[in-house]
Amino acid sequence: SFPGVYKIHVQQGNIVTQEMLDELRTGMTKRQVHFVLGTPIAKNIFSHDYESYIYTYLPAEGEATKQVINVYYQNGQYTHHEGQPIEEHPAY
Repeated sequence: SFPGVYKIHVQQGNIVTQEMLDELRTGMTKRQVHFVLGTPIAKNIFSHDYESYIYTYLPAEGEATKQVINVYYQNGQYTHHEGQPIEEHPAY
């Protein structure tokens, strides 16, 4: 490493916890889901049937951590989600 260079921790995206996912109920509208999880960082222009909540954390030293939670809708209502939240969000 180059001497004198200060490296920082970099986090990007939506932090989604298990507690947040536990609040989701079948039949919730997108607006209600966004109230619980926040608005996804990127809008899905190809399909209104799912949204992706992506989070990455790159520590100053070490490897990056990535989390992807896909939230699925049918007729504008929440049906289910896929993906596991990371156990600990270092940015907290």
